[in-house]
Amino acid sequence: MMKLKYATVLFAVVAGTAMAGPACNVPQAQWMKESDFKAKLEKEGYQIRTFKVSKGQCYEIYGFDRSGQKVEIYFDPATAAVLEQK
Repeated sequence: MMKLKYATVLFAVVAGTAMAGPACNVPQAQWMKESDFKAKLEKEGYQIRTFKVSKGQCYEIYGFDRSGQKVEIYFDPATAAVLEQK
């Protein structure tokens, strides 16, 4: 029974880590302004439905790319470089 409890806890930790997005270690003073960031992405053809700062302190969007495909993308808040796309 104890092995089952340990296995369950281990699975929860691994699964939680796997679901988390990237971490951005950029001082907030260096971040691109949200309005400038959004305008840049929209100019590139993205349709932003949800914009937020992730738990890892990255910019994260949910929306559609220029071809209409759903996207979830994490960006570096200072450079707007794509860090992870799901």
